[in-house]
Amino acid sequence: MKTPIEIIKIGNLTLKNNLFLSPMAQIGNMAFRLLCLEGGAGMLFTEMISAESLFYSNKKSFEMLRMAPEEKYTAIQIFGSKKESMAQAAKTCQLRGACAVDINAGCPVKKIMRSGSGAMLMKNPRLLSEIVGYVKKAVNIPVTVKLRSSFAEGEIASPSHARICEDAGANAVTVHARSVASGHSGKVDFRALELTAKAVKIPLIGNGGVKTAEDAQKMFNAGCSAVSIGRAAASDPFIFKRIQDQLEGKEEKDTSPREKIDLFLKFLKLNCNLYGPKWGIVRARKLVGYWLKNMPNAALLRASFMEAESLEDAEKTFRKWTEK
Repeated sequence: MKTPIEIIKIGNLTLKNNLFLSPMAQIGNMAFRLLCLEGGAGMLFTEMISAESLFYSNKKSFEMLRMAPEEKYTAIQIFGSKKESMAQAAKTCQLRGACAVDINAGCPVKKIMRSGSGAMLMKNPRLLSEIVGYVKKAVNIPVTVKLRSSFAEGEIASPSHARICEDAGANAVTVHARSVASGHSGKVDFRALELTAKAVKIPLIGNGGVKTAEDAQKMFNAGCSAVSIGRAAASDPFIFKRIQDQLEGKEEKDTSPREKIDLFLKFLKLNCNLYGPKWGIVRARKLVGYWLKNMPNAALLRASFMEAESLEDAEKTFRKWTEK
């Protein structure tokens, strides 16, 4: 059977493979992205950044734009409901080295939707089209859009929304194949992916619940040109290589608990270089729960890490565990 893993073009970009890192709030920073790049991701997406915050030069939002020199294929995801500020934010992203700009039109978080942003753009297709068009005219890098398969359970809306994005100039669309109402749980709607793939000529990137090579294969079978992985990468940044190897018929190599700890310590060092010795540890607290998932004594290890106040404290905690 022919492997679905291949070089893929999105606009003027040529990417080494079609397994991507999804945008993840409070997780997908530069330190984490570098590990995913090492772990085989063909394209990386930043955590979502407010276009309004960039428009008004918010310091914290500008810090989120930081990229390492190795990040040649990192797209910056922006969210907002004003076409002018979205276009200006896209220009800023291009100036900061983004390989593409990704428009978030699928975030189900109520705080985001209350501003008319994220998934609320699916309720306003005219505004969605205008935003895509404004952003496309503002930059000369590819523009992508992230959607949900539908707003409510039992519906399929992504084919029509994907066509709207394509007609407005988008170079690719990502569909998280769950409804807005279901958040990050529930069954993945492969039928929605099939219909969306048939509705557009631009690449369709499938997303939602991908944990294994079998999951990825189902998305490719549904017509997706690429697959984007989020939460499973948060617990294993090398999942991209693992899935690629499996789909190419190579021998699968699992990561041992000790290797996972070594990798997390590497992440902590990168994070401390990014945010400083104290905040590098504090900002890793959300990720550690994903990383330690299914490991022996994970709850106790996580609790111990939560008390760490420095890189040295964290290293002592994890080294003590690996010596058992």
